[in-house]
Amino acid sequence: MGMQVLLFLISSAVILLGSHLLLGYSLIRFFNITNPTARYGLVIVILLFTASFVVASALVRFQENIFSKTLYRVSAVWLGLLVNLLLACAAVWFLRLIFINNKALTIILFAAAALYSVYGVWNAFHPQVKKIDVTIKNLPQVWQGKTIVQLSDVHIGAVHGQDFLKQIVYQVNALNPEMVVITGDLFDGMDGAEGLPSVINDINAPRGVYFITGNHETYFGLDKAFNILKQTKIKILDDKTVDLDGLQIVGVSYPNDRSFNEARDLKKVSSSMDNFVAGKPTILLYHSPMPSIIKQAKELGVNLQLSGHTHAGQIFPFGFITKILYDGYDYGLRTDGDYNIYTSNGVGTWGPPMRTGNTPEIVAVTLK
Repeated sequence: MGMQVLLFLISSAVILLGSHLLLGYSLIRFFNITNPTARYGLVIVILLFTASFVVASALVRFQENIFSKTLYRVSAVWLGLLVNLLLACAAVWFLRLIFINNKALTIILFAAAALYSVYGVWNAFHPQVKKIDVTIKNLPQVWQGKTIVQLSDVHIGAVHGQDFLKQIVYQVNALNPEMVVITGDLFDGMDGAEGLPSVINDINAPRGVYFITGNHETYFGLDKAFNILKQTKIKILDDKTVDLDGLQIVGVSYPNDRSFNEARDLKKVSSSMDNFVAGKPTILLYHSPMPSIIKQAKELGVNLQLSGHTHAGQIFPFGFITKILYDGYDYGLRTDGDYNIYTSNGVGTWGPPMRTGNTPEIVAVTLK
């Protein structure tokens, strides 16, 4: 295990424990819990919830059954609820700071956090279509007005299963796309993808369905992911280029070293491709919208980069963090001269099956 991964796991455990302890302490203070038995019981429950997601993630990865999947789903929902409960705690502490101490108001705030979480779970399973127009210099006539559908971060696994994927395929086909691209994290790093081939093969796209890896394909196992995809119509662009009537589609795989490095050397990768042609109208598929990758893509003459990975924070207020980490490229369409990038916030979810920061999306890109 790399030092970066180890530090991430340790820091995550510390944050989880600290968050749960803060919630427990706040509940004791807000509701004046003085009974020792009640206090100890609350501490025990807090500690169990702290460990639940980590334990559930390990169980569902190594032994998927009804128990492990149920435990994973419950603990994942709890993580999202925890975030909203902590927001409610912050609001109550602020009110107390300005000398407003009202138990009824405290209860209302916690109830609002719970309802907000229920909405977030519902929202996570109802992706919407996002339509955008992108101008590509010297676009071949045959591609004028054609639609490319981007799917990113579907995260098929213990939470988002076959029924969810069927819903996505239905929405995709309703858009009559010329081509479909999947920009990484189709898998969730655990089992639950056995039924994927039969569903994904129902996608209708005359120019095909193209796929690049994300970080979760590495966690899932690249060989395992590729073996599943080989049973489908999906074409894997593992550092490869395809020419479709003058439009160049370049697929670059995500780093597979399990580190937190999100960048590849695009110049080196493109030079290793037999049929890459500089200056040709080009669409780059790369999972992460890292600023260093964007800089390289511009130098390479890319006209449109399609990325995902960030979920745009997924749960409020984490969108503020992704905006800082990705220098504002964490979501949406940005244009700089002949270069365009669209970063999708994704279709599925990771961790909590909850979306309170944004609405999951299927992206329909019309080329101009």
